[in-house]
Amino acid sequence: MKKAVFSFLLFCTTLTLPLHSFCWGFFAHQKINYYAVFLLPPEMLVLYKPNIPFLSEHAVDPDKRRYLVAAEGPRHYIDIDQYGSYPYPDLPRRWKDAVARFGEDSLNRHGIVPWHIQTMLYRLTEAFKTKNFSLIMKYSAEIGHYISDAHVPLHASSNHNGQLTGQHGIHGFWESRVPELLAEKEFDFLLGKAAYIKNPEEFTWKRVLESARAADTVLLFEKNLNARYPADAKYSFEERNGKLVRQYASGYTIAYNSKLNGMVERRMRQSIFAVASFWYTAWVNAGQPDLKELAGQQFSATDFLEFEQLNRQWASGNGMIGRKEQ
Repeated sequence: MKKAVFSFLLFCTTLTLPLHSFCWGFFAHQKINYYAVFLLPPEMLVLYKPNIPFLSEHAVDPDKRRYLVAAEGPRHYIDIDQYGSYPYPDLPRRWKDAVARFGEDSLNRHGIVPWHIQTMLYRLTEAFKTKNFSLIMKYSAEIGHYISDAHVPLHASSNHNGQLTGQHGIHGFWESRVPELLAEKEFDFLLGKAAYIKNPEEFTWKRVLESARAADTVLLFEKNLNARYPADAKYSFEERNGKLVRQYASGYTIAYNSKLNGMVERRMRQSIFAVASFWYTAWVNAGQPDLKELAGQQFSATDFLEFEQLNRQWASGNGMIGRKEQ
């Protein structure tokens, strides 16, 4: 069975190489979930540390699901600037109040990430209460994705890919290219410990509002850099997965990251802390169940089939359902 699990994870690793890339990018999402594990207390590490490969690889399942489920897309962002001006007092923070004011269809049209995080927290808490190994792992991996997305400035802006300002591609530039080039060489992910979140809803909205405030900076700084950077030095061709691809040049990427004064690193660090803290909060709210007995459990054949179907649909390249991010 262990050999089968390893083979399956290796299969997943192969598939998760960047055939498609959006949101934080597969690399960053996986790193965030990976480092979040080490912020957990020993009582949780006994389950989470042996399952780091799963938690890392499956951090990107929500992105893959965008090729299968129409309702998935809005769970990753919120075009909060569609609701007035910062700090958007006309937008109710509670889901029922927001639905009463704007209607569910309208909310879904502009994104629902802060509300979906609360749904995932509830599901994870219930999974802990019932000591359901598969659901604890699945929901832990996936809530990590949505929490991380809420930390991305362009996930809180209707100009999500610079399409309104002639900056098409900036979405992947900030979220994928910068961390892929610099994270392992320059970013510091040594953090403290996870903390119990007394008010998860308030915590989430605080991070979303931080993202919203930073969105203009993300766009403006790239526009300014582009205006003074040699046009022939902005892009380069690099080999990736055996193919020559055009992407932002290393020099341009480093210059942009420097101009942002470490914003990408800070948001990744905040994401790691937030993910670990939500995991910890769900466990505490569930009554701090003993997880030692779950540490040796395996996924079922049904679980494996579900993972395989998701990967095959994503890898087929049949197209993302809903809004494209790049």
